[in-house]
Amino acid sequence: MNKKKISAKLKGNMGFEMDLDGHTLITDASEKIGGNNLGPRPKQLLLSGLIGCTGIDIMSILRKMKVELEDFNIEVEADNTEEHPKVYENIHLTFKFKGKNLPKKQIEKAVSLSQEKYCGVSAMLKKATPVTYDIVYEE
Repeated sequence: MNKKKISAKLKGNMGFEMDLDGHTLITDASEKIGGNNLGPRPKQLLLSGLIGCTGIDIMSILRKMKVELEDFNIEVEADNTEEHPKVYENIHLTFKFKGKNLPKKQIEKAVSLSQEKYCGVSAMLKKATPVTYDIVYEE
């Protein structure tokens, strides 16, 4: 088993500073609820982690397939529940690929492999709520 340990140092009020493999990350609450807005909200980082995880997978797979892209973007949308604890539900990813004569079957395979086999963030989130996706192509 490979353990991961991260510690956080209070940066005043509600902000926390973390060191993630030499990268500094600060999270905080909004000023509306008493924070100083020093950084993103922790729950939003879950969605960012999902985008980063699946994006790295897809690019790695497409490079091995020798697929060339002009551009690639990922969007994520999630609904918050109304009751506490407020959690995300119905997480939906949109993968946007741009290029000429894109090999759609290979792209679809790469996205599917990421979402069904490799992306650990997606696998964890799927235990709590549905994670769906669609693919958009742009010439």
